[in-house]
Amino acid sequence: MPLPSEPRDVPAAAPEPKILRVGELTRQIKDSLEGRFAGVWIEGEISNFTRAASGHCYFSVKDEEASIRGVMFRGSAERLQFAPENGLQVRAYGDVTVYAPRGEYNIRILKLMPAGIGALQLAFEQLKKKLQAEGLFEQARKRKLPFMPRTIGVVTSPTGAAIRDILKVLRRRFPNVSVTLCPCKVQGDGAAAEIAAAVKFLNEIGGFDVLIVGRGGGALEDLWAFNEEVVARAIASSAIPTISAVGHEVDFTIADFVADVRAPTPSAAAEMAVPDRAELVRRVDEIGRRLERAVVRKSQWLRDRTEALAERSLFRRPRELVEQHSIRLDELAARMTNSVRRSVELKQAAFVGAINRLEPVSPLKTMLRGYSILTRVDDTRPLTDATELLPGELVQVRMAVGAVACQVTDVFRETPGRGEQGRLPLA
Repeated sequence: MPLPSEPRDVPAAAPEPKILRVGELTRQIKDSLEGRFAGVWIEGEISNFTRAASGHCYFSVKDEEASIRGVMFRGSAERLQFAPENGLQVRAYGDVTVYAPRGEYNIRILKLMPAGIGALQLAFEQLKKKLQAEGLFEQARKRKLPFMPRTIGVVTSPTGAAIRDILKVLRRRFPNVSVTLCPCKVQGDGAAAEIAAAVKFLNEIGGFDVLIVGRGGGALEDLWAFNEEVVARAIASSAIPTISAVGHEVDFTIADFVADVRAPTPSAAAEMAVPDRAELVRRVDEIGRRLERAVVRKSQWLRDRTEALAERSLFRRPRELVEQHSIRLDELAARMTNSVRRSVELKQAAFVGAINRLEPVSPLKTMLRGYSILTRVDDTRPLTDATELLPGELVQVRMAVGAVACQVTDVFRETPGRGEQGRLPLA
């Protein structure tokens, strides 16, 4: 232990720390990150996806351990062949950047593709699901093709094999049909817009019975214009029955789903559009022969029927038959007259018998014995009770022969069994 008088060791002064401003530190971090993580691929799940009015897309890419925010500017977003959505597993390529105002790092995405499925296939499934939900694939909304069209509109490339195949089949099957080609691109940038515009143009000028829209075969990328929404909606809105004729035997395009009829190839579309003229001629000839045979059979039947009728007695002895029926009518008339006469005689006898039975109880018989019927002058009902009358009333006395009008002077109530003493005035 040192003595108090001895000086102690004094530590050397610490160097002044280097103090960085926030912006300077952020710039250093930004330079370090952006220099080290330029052009990286990441894989994860999209979340919090939004598309701004400017066309820029903002979202996060996350996995089970972490999440990083990303931005895809409009120029890159417009080149996407599918629609990003939450929950979609993707692979993203871009540069890590630092957003200095908030001190956050994110990734500026230049390329985006689905993980495990091609971008085109995903876009196909997304659009198919969307249009199916709108009912554009419903069979009920699709129309039948006319049996014998007069004019056909074709939407395809003027230099491709499709138009040559279509014209070849139409000339062979039905050379009378009129064909109008509306030329357009069928692959590459702008092809979908040209196809849709051609379909709309043919609808606007009108006069077509059928439209054929298609092209020859190719890879999925070559056929992609027929999977675009603008083409699907143009075909769905067409007032003219439409055949989708994209040259692929197995796979379907969106145009196939919305068209009224799907043909596997352009040649098949031409066969569906028109009947075979040679076959029609053959059928007409066959129908003509069948009609001729039917007419011959019908004529023979009528001839036989006429001859059979001519052999009947009605046609061989018509006067004799008329006379027989005339005699029969006279017999029936006589029987009817006798029947009516007997019926009248029976009714008369019954009436006389009824009169004879009623005569003994007839009022006239009683009146012949001195009785009469008393009624009021203005009434036909017989009076049986003197108390119904009043002095001064006019009464009528009907006798067996004639009647007498009288005026009542007195009314008496006669008590049965008392004779004259029983007559009492009613006054």
